Amino acid sequence: MLRLPEEYRSVVPPVPEGASRQTWSVMIPTYDCAQYLGETLASVLEQDPGPERMQVQVVDDHSSDDPEAVVRAVGGDRVEFFRQPRNVGHVRNFDTCLARSRGRLVHLLHGDDRVRPGFYETMQRPFELHPEIGAAFCRGIFTNESGDWIAFSWLERDGAGIVDGWLARLAVRQRLTTPAVVVRREVYERLGGFDPRLSWCEDWEMWVRIARHYPVWHEPEPLAVYRRHSTSSTSRQRHDAENVQDERRAIGIIAAQLPPEMADEIARRARRSCAIAAVVEARQAFAAGERGVARSQIREAMKTSRHPLVLAHLARFAVSAIGRTARRTLGARKLERLPGFDE
Repeated sequence: MLRLPEEYRSVVPPVPEGASRQTWSVMIPTYDCAQYLGETLASVLEQDPGPERMQVQVVDDHSSDDPEAVVRAVGGDRVEFFRQPRNVGHVRNFDTCLARSRGRLVHLLHGDDRVRPGFYETMQRPFELHPEIGAAFCRGIFTNESGDWIAFSWLERDGAGIVDGWLARLAVRQRLTTPAVVVRREVYERLGGFDPRLSWCEDWEMWVRIARHYPVWHEPEPLAVYRRHSTSSTSRQRHDAENVQDERRAIGIIAAQLPPEMADEIARRARRSCAIAAVVEARQAFAAGERGVARSQIREAMKTSRHPLVLAHLARFAVSAIGRTARRTLGARKLERLPGFDE
C-alpha cells in the first residue's frame, strides 16, 4: 500500500462496512454560485438512475447566497445538502466531498458546471470493462457566462480507450476540466485527498498523481461543460497572477512525484508552457483594457521561464501592445482636433 505524507494531504476514509453503496457519487461543491446551480442539478437529474444507484449531494462552502433554496426547488428530497459551518476554502471543500461520498465512482461537478445527456452511462462503461483503470475523462466544452460554447479541450486519442503515455503528457500541462473526470473511490482512498499547498492547480496535481499509479481512459465525446465567468475562482486569481504562481508550485510538487529520469525535462517543459500561457493571458487582458492583469501575468511569466519560445511570445506581445497604444493615441489626437471636442 502506497504511503503519503499525512501532514498535508487528507485521508479519504473507506466507506464503513455494511453501509449501502451506490455506483455513483455525484458530489457538487459550491461557493457563491447559486445562480448557476439549478442548471447544474438539472443536468444530473435528467439522467438520474435512481437513489439506489446514484448519490447526489451538494456540499456548500458557507456561501453568502442561498444554494439550499435552489437544491430544494430543483431536486427536492432527491438531492442531499451539506453546508460547511464556516468557509474552509475550495480545496478542503473538495476533500469534504470525497469523505462524504459513498459511491464506487466519484464525480466532482462544480456548482457552476454541468454534464450533457449520456455522461453517466458512457463514463460508467469503461470502469466495468477495464477494472485496472483508476480514472476516466471525456472531452470537455468551455462556455461563457451565458452558456455559449467557446472552446473544446484536447482530443487525446482518435477513439475511446486507455491513453498511452498519459503521465508524461499530462505532467507538462493541465489538459482536463474537473467536471470531465470520474475516479474510482478506492483510488482516492489509496492516494489521499487534494493537496492544500495549492490554490488553483490542486486538480491538475491530483490527476497527475492518479496517472502515476493507474491507467486512465479517455472518452472523445464532449460530455462535460466547464463554465468560465467573472466571479469564478479562476477569474479572481488571474488579476494578481496567483494562477501562474500556483502553477509554478504545482510543477515542483509534480516533478517530485515523477520518475527521476523524466522529472527535470518534464519540469522544464511545464515551466515553458506555463510562461507562454501567461503571455497569452496578458495579451488577452491588454486587449480588454485590463492593464494591471497584463502586467502581473507578464511579470510572473518572466519568473517562470526565459526559454526562447517564451521570449518570442513576449516580443510579439510587445509589438502588438505598442501598435494598439499608438493607434489609440493617434485616434485621440484626431478627436481632439474636431470642432467642439473641448466644449
